[in-house]
Amino acid sequence: MLLDTWLVFKRGFQLSLRTPVWVLVGLMQPLLYLFLFGPLLHGVTKAPGFPEGTSWQILTPAMLVLLGLFGSAFVGFGLISEWRGGVLDRMRVTPASRAALLLGRALVAAVQMMVQGALLVLVAVLVFGLRAPIGGVLLSLLIVGLLGVTMASFSYALALLIKVEEAFGPLMNTLVLPIMLLSGILIPVTTVLAPQWLYAISRVNPLSYVVEAERAAFLGDYGSRSLLVGILVLLAVGCSTVWWGIRMFQRESS
Repeated sequence: MLLDTWLVFKRGFQLSLRTPVWVLVGLMQPLLYLFLFGPLLHGVTKAPGFPEGTSWQILTPAMLVLLGLFGSAFVGFGLISEWRGGVLDRMRVTPASRAALLLGRALVAAVQMMVQGALLVLVAVLVFGLRAPIGGVLLSLLIVGLLGVTMASFSYALALLIKVEEAFGPLMNTLVLPIMLLSGILIPVTTVLAPQWLYAISRVNPLSYVVEAERAAFLGDYGSRSLLVGILVLLAVGCSTVWWGIRMFQRESS
């Protein structure tokens, strides 16, 4: 299976290298938030309920999560095109592992998210004066890569379930937007800042714990409960989406 995964990954990564513009396109949204929203946080980071750290230590790790969320959520469009073009039918008759068909594609998304995340942190350091420990930044990029695998697997599974671009896009937006808003990416959802009912809903959102883990990593707080819980929650959700994605590929091949 490892060889099959590598071959699928190599094919997908080579295709992405042919259109390197994906690096800039994927960075546009988080960069705009840094430039246009970041300055607004300067005056409120000391308010009750806000996490520790400077405005850039609060916003930059959140933008990494935003990058991993939206950057991988719509990769299913490409799979629908492959399904319609008969690519999946040709792969179905090969002895390649069905798990590899998913994992190879998902790893491409993970590498893309990590490359874009590294560039985003570099901009934050050079332009905005972000200060974060190297170990924390590297750990946060690994978390983004895992989030990329999680969201890509979910996107591929949903794409194989729907197989219609006109329905896939709106449905994915409907799912991803409330997840983002309830995660505290822009404004932390805490008991001080949010109504109790909104805070309770946010605790059900797995991405809330991922955002908190990223912020803890940027502060170098490696022993914090937030970091451990965020990684464990993401691993659990990631295993679930990968399992669903593999089942959908297996069903498509039967």
